Amino acid sequence: MVPGDTFASAAPLPWCFLVVVGGLVGLRLLWAASQLLDRLWWQPRRLERVLRAQGLRGTSYRFLTGDLKDMARLNQEAWSRPLPLRCHDIAPRVIPFLYKNMREHGKTSIYWFGSIPKVTIVDPDLVKEVMSNKFGHFEKPMFPALFKLLTDGVASKEGETWAKHRRILNPGFHLEKLKRMLPAFTVCCEELVSRWVESTGCDGSCELDIWPELKNLTGDVISRTAFGSSYLEGRRIFELQGEQAERVMKSFQKITIPGYMLLPTENNRKMRRINKEIETILRNLIGKRIQAMKKGDESTKDDLLGLLLESNMRVTDGGSKSGMAMTIEDIIGECKLFYFAGMETTSVLLTWTMVVLSIHPEWQDRAREEVLGLFGKNKPELEGLGGLKIVTMILYEVLRLYPPAVQYSRKTYKAMELGGIVYPAGVIVEMSVLMIHHDPDIWGSDVHEFKPNRFSEGISKASNGPGAFLPFGWGPRICIGQNFALLEAKIALCMILQRFEFELAPSYTHAPHTLFTMQPMHGAQVKLRVI
Repeated sequence: MVPGDTFASAAPLPWCFLVVVGGLVGLRLLWAASQLLDRLWWQPRRLERVLRAQGLRGTSYRFLTGDLKDMARLNQEAWSRPLPLRCHDIAPRVIPFLYKNMREHGKTSIYWFGSIPKVTIVDPDLVKEVMSNKFGHFEKPMFPALFKLLTDGVASKEGETWAKHRRILNPGFHLEKLKRMLPAFTVCCEELVSRWVESTGCDGSCELDIWPELKNLTGDVISRTAFGSSYLEGRRIFELQGEQAERVMKSFQKITIPGYMLLPTENNRKMRRINKEIETILRNLIGKRIQAMKKGDESTKDDLLGLLLESNMRVTDGGSKSGMAMTIEDIIGECKLFYFAGMETTSVLLTWTMVVLSIHPEWQDRAREEVLGLFGKNKPELEGLGGLKIVTMILYEVLRLYPPAVQYSRKTYKAMELGGIVYPAGVIVEMSVLMIHHDPDIWGSDVHEFKPNRFSEGISKASNGPGAFLPFGWGPRICIGQNFALLEAKIALCMILQRFEFELAPSYTHAPHTLFTMQPMHGAQVKLRVI
């Protein structure tokens, strides 16, 4: 046999191989396309039929985008119109699509976040049932590639991982631990008040936008209480987290596009660079702190990072429980959460409290009288803070009217019965805190009025049903930092009331809207006068 005959007889084999490979690739692409079609068309249609068969009403599914275009349009329309100054009926402006959908289709109604069905629930008893999560059938609907860039702490964990993180974190938020942080709270507030006093003119007054000022305050507080002597490095994290939050929000409505987060867009690349810088700073801080703690430096245990590491090491030293300890990556995620939740929640609460007290000066006067009666012009002390009845009622009423988080969401991972409806796997149950807090059937006909005295006998007697006050969530996953946030807010408000009277500036526009939290869209311009 000559060489040519050998090549000739072997030549067809590569072509057969290519045909087979091509066929396999084609089958793989067809399978992928069928899976995508099922996810984006057939599955949403199946879920819609199941929900509608049980009497639920709402919008109909539209391929890929669902109701996102209508949401964006209604947001743009609502946000273009500010509210009257004394108007606290804010739901039509803050959540216009949801407000319209519930009016048209009922309190329990369907709408579509891309291809994912959401069912709105505003019955406090059903909300408590979902958030109690007794059987683990409701979990947080996370978008890992996006939210991990912002925060990857206990709030995003599930199951045993969540339980492990919560057990390790809990000791750091006990009251006796928070007492250690009181000096950091007062130092930051003193700096804020002094800066405001220096800004006043010869008449003892000035006008400023308190929204960025109070964000800086709470960023300073979390920097000092989380990282102590490493405050300046913590300050850099605060700045980066602020930019990251804005970029994440820009991407949020695009994540329904399959693979969007993998695209090399300018925003995606920038978010990853910011995340890398944040994690590098945190990794260095954590490494230095671990070394200091191993050398027996007791001063390293007085801030949140020290308390977290101390608790984590104690679990690690428990022998048989050593597998429960967090990794460095876990601790980095919790530190991100300290910033995002710790800074945002308190800053929006303080901002809306000052806005509302400017609108209702009679309550501002009553609060100041209480503060001066307890502390005079001295620094607030922890023991005295428990006697702040009027200030506490005011903060609760602001949290009711202007809750930092306007809704909580949970997703079904198996069929789950709730209120006589069986929700199949893949449905998001959205609990609208804002609509619950503004429901006249729960709070009475004066629901849209600022009436702090509705909390005069405590939270449980403020409404027609227990469990209707949800600014920090409910159940086992209630916000771990709620005592931290309220303590910080009380101290800051006391020290501001001790030194200033305030009213809304003529340039203020009443325009609440929601990003991750409810914020003043055009700032919060206030006129301060030193007293």
